[in-house]
Parts: sequence; structure tokens; C-alpha cells
Amino acid sequence: MSFIATPGPRPVARWVVGVGGRMAVAAALLVVVTSACSAASTAPPTSGAAGRVMSVVAAENDWGSIASQIGGTHVRVTSIINDPNADPHVYEPTPADGRAVASAGLVWYNGIGYDTWMAKLLAADPGKRAVLKVGTVIGVGDGANPHRWYNPGDVQRVITAYVADLSRLDPGDAGYFAAQGRQFNEVALKDYNGLVAGIRATYAGTPVGASESIFSMLAPALGLKVLTPEAFLRAISNGTDVSAGDKAITDGQIRNRLIKVYVYNSQNTTPDIQAQVAQCRALGIPTATITETLTPASASYQEWQSGQLRGIEAALAGAVGGAVAGAVGGAAAG
Repeated sequence: MSFIATPGPRPVARWVVGVGGRMAVAAALLVVVTSACSAASTAPPTSGAAGRVMSVVAAENDWGSIASQIGGTHVRVTSIINDPNADPHVYEPTPADGRAVASAGLVWYNGIGYDTWMAKLLAADPGKRAVLKVGTVIGVGDGANPHRWYNPGDVQRVITAYVADLSRLDPGDAGYFAAQGRQFNEVALKDYNGLVAGIRATYAGTPVGASESIFSMLAPALGLKVLTPEAFLRAISNGTDVSAGDKAITDGQIRNRLIKVYVYNSQNTTPDIQAQVAQCRALGIPTATITETLTPASASYQEWQSGQLRGIEAALAGAVGGAVAGAVGGAAAG
């Protein structure tokens, strides 16, 4: 699969959606936890002196952005996938990627069947490094929805594990990492958290449609009710055929205006999705876009996510009314 906004199904099957419960935005400040709290990641203890700079390798730049901001001056982060057109599912690592992993003090990857190539790189050179695997931290395995960076609660759990790992690897700078974690939550994520809470307070219960299950990780936190059949979302995400029944249900929801807004992944606009977007616009149903990877690649995690949230908020406001907080940016309302 190539992330391009042109028609055509994805050539490879991807993942099976896990059904999650409600996802809440963490309100508490991040604290440094004991090593037991981060037992999901493997981090050998060290007596490193304060002031060291650690090499951190992130499989994807969405997680890499968070790693860099929290690690601050004491980490040097390399994100292997930093091209919006690259597909983490089928990425082919380069020799340079292998060297980066081999020399890293900490490797952060998603797991959950998303970036299996990273597990192979790690197995090829076991080394003595910390490994933060998101799926293990949050307790989900292959077959679940892997897009956990869209789940605010999961992001907080992973951040907590990361701060704990950094503090074990560099105990002399543990106070710095704790402060950086608090700064990230209180300042960097302030706009993002405010947008999530504002959308939930204003539009909770609003019926919406979606193109695929990336949005399944975010919608519960926003209080939005996704009517699109799960099997339809899974088929589009997996690059498999949509059943005639699921397509008829989804088309009918649009045709009969049962949904107020349609949210679609602009990096995966198959012919079915293009037709649904066109139908929404013809009927005056607002649309909003999200993407699977940082867009643009130079954006920070919070800039990317907040821009998309503003687009969703604007679409909801256009459909059901309500004030829009802040300027509209990122995802576009149709």
C-alpha cells in the first residue's frame, strides 16, 4: 500500500479491528513510575551520569515526535519512517536502519502487527538496549487496532512507560525527564486536550460515518457515535473487498442523512471512499479528513492531531451547530 490520495485498493491485508471501550483523555499529570509500571518494555538499568545524550530510535515519526519532545536535550531521536507516503506495514528496512537500531540505547516501536519489520531488526541484533513496544505496554496483541497514537488514554500510558525507561537508563537525569513529561502534558498537549474535551462536551452522541478504523481509536474520546458497520471499516483498512451488504448499509446511511459528518483517511481514498465523499458533499453532509501518519512530516504530534481535531470540530459545527474554538486548520471540512 502506498499512502496516496488517488483511487485504488491497498494491495496487502493489514489488521483486524479490536473493539475498545470508551477512551478518556488523561487529566492527571504524568508521573515517573517504578520499573514495574514499565515492565512491558525491556530496559536494562544503568548508572549513567547526568547530562548524557541517549540515542533513541522510533519506528514511526508520530511516536518519534513525542519521544523527542519528552527526551529533550538528553536524547537524540531518529524516526525511521518519516515520509507520509511510506506504509509502516510493508516498509523494507535499509542497512542504515539496521545500524541505527544496533547503536540505539532505546528502541520504540508500535507492535500489534503494525511494524513487524522492527521486530526482525531487533532479533537480528539483540544487543543490550531498552525496547518500548506499545502493544505490550497497553496489553494488546496482533489483530487489535494498532493505531494507538489516536487513543488519548493509550498515549498517556505509553508516555509514562517512556519516562520510566529513560529514568532507568539515565537515573542522573530522572528529575529532568519527569519535568519534561509534565511539560508535555500541561503545555504541549494543552490545545489538543482542550479540543478533545470541547468536542465531547458539545457534540457527544452525534452520529457520524467513517471510512476506516483509524477513527475508531479517536471517536470514543470525542463522544461521537460511529454508525458505519465495523466490517466496512475493517475491509477498507485491510485493503479487502467490502461486502455488498455493508456497502449498502453505509451508502444508505449517507443517502438518508443518518450521519451528520463523514470522517475519512485522505491517505487511502479507494473508489468506494471517493464515491461516498462525493455523495456526502452532494447532500451537504460535511466531511473531515484524518491521516495515518504525521502530515506534514515536519509537524509535531500535537500540531498534527490538533489540526485534525479542528477540522472535525468545524465539520460538526457545520452539521449540527455550535461554536468552533480557534481557527480551523489541518483536516478540512467539506
